[in-house]
Amino acid sequence: MNRRKATGGDYVEIELRVRYAETDSMGVVYHANYLVWFEMGRSEYCRKQGFNYRDLEAAGYYIVVAEASCKYRKPARYDEVIQVRTFLHALKSRSLCFRYQVLRKGSTETLVEGETRHLCLDAAGRVKVIPDPYASYLAEGLDSRIT
Repeated sequence: MNRRKATGGDYVEIELRVRYAETDSMGVVYHANYLVWFEMGRSEYCRKQGFNYRDLEAAGYYIVVAEASCKYRKPARYDEVIQVRTFLHALKSRSLCFRYQVLRKGSTETLVEGETRHLCLDAAGRVKVIPDPYASYLAEGLDSRIT
């Protein structure tokens, strides 16, 4: 996977090759795999911003998916190399929203667009304020270009 250094309004991009296990009998990526790729993008985003998600969990906080959506435009197929771009779209005291774009490598052709909304919870499942320094780390990459 490639990692791209990004700052406010930019994105993190990961690159992967579609595996056979991720496709259906027609060689087309099964729709749920995009959500897995989104998670990979979020994890890389956190690393790029200066922390590992595991560190947040060790502090007793969890950023859970509260809502997810995908807009499927064109299929990705077995053995293609794709790029998943992850943008932090919104950050509030207790929640955040990521947006994603999946493209064929070397192309501007968008295959899938998506969004996930998250809440910060403590170990007991109560909604909490995203603690510092994690909120500050995340805020550095906030994408102000997307509305």
